[in-house]
Amino acid sequence: MCLLNMDTVWTKKDLLGLEDLSREEIEHILNTVDSFKEVSTREIKKVPALRGKTVVNMFYEPSTRTRVSFEIAAKRLSADVINITSETSSVRKGETLIDTGRNIEALKVDIIVMRHNYSGAANMLASHLRASVVNAGDGWHEHPTQALLDIFTLKEKLGQIKGLHVSIIGDIAHSRVARSNIWGLTKLGAKVIVCAPKLLIPAGIEEMGAEVTDDIDKALHNADAINVLRMQFERDEKAAFPTQLEYFKAFGITEERLEKAKKDIVIMHPGPINRGVEMSSEVADGANSVILEQVTNGIAVRMAVLFLVAQANESISKDAR
Repeated sequence: MCLLNMDTVWTKKDLLGLEDLSREEIEHILNTVDSFKEVSTREIKKVPALRGKTVVNMFYEPSTRTRVSFEIAAKRLSADVINITSETSSVRKGETLIDTGRNIEALKVDIIVMRHNYSGAANMLASHLRASVVNAGDGWHEHPTQALLDIFTLKEKLGQIKGLHVSIIGDIAHSRVARSNIWGLTKLGAKVIVCAPKLLIPAGIEEMGAEVTDDIDKALHNADAINVLRMQFERDEKAAFPTQLEYFKAFGITEERLEKAKKDIVIMHPGPINRGVEMSSEVADGANSVILEQVTNGIAVRMAVLFLVAQANESISKDAR
């Protein structure tokens, strides 16, 4: 198996977000994903790329897809995996994030995959550790591997990203997924429209390169793909929509609404889906949906990321000796 296209060399020990990556670096990750996706089709779904390495999944927020995906990815690379949650860590005793990270690093781990409820937590931890840090979602900031798997799925379905019209629909204000997707898609040449109730469109989103609308029909018109986000009612302090039914009537994706869209439009959702809120079951399970393909592609994406940061960190360590 050819693992890498060496036209671009990955040099970062961490993956903290897509804002700080160049187009070439994002493309390099996607090219590396191609090499790892084949592994999951084998009878024995494992390669020795990270044999002898230890990956710690440190999750301060609930997660199903992302945590399990990272665990499977690490194990398919032959790494040892340890899972830590805030409920079972010394954080409950008052230990700081930095102290937790340093103590874990003292156990000679190689990579910490972290989800945290505070924006910037992954960047702060990475700045204090020699071990690699992979951001699995921090507050409302970024969720880089989710955006990478979204982009990889789009590229796989539609051939390329440049020139695509992609609409991101839903709770933009509270979405780290939206931010990472905007950074990644625009750098690769896609046109991005974000669509949400006006109260759920954060200031500065246009400066990231996205067009803004609160008109769902406009967002669907001419879109090659839509990425439908979970409506986070638990964080909607401004009560943009008092009830889920009201939101569904105004912004929910239904078969009737899609009649005005392209026939081959790609339907995406990062999960978890609230059926009857963000989209109908008919759309979620329909022929245009790639939601489960996103989940499958997440393993190969996370294999690529873990492999690249581990290789880069090993090279940095050698140069420092």
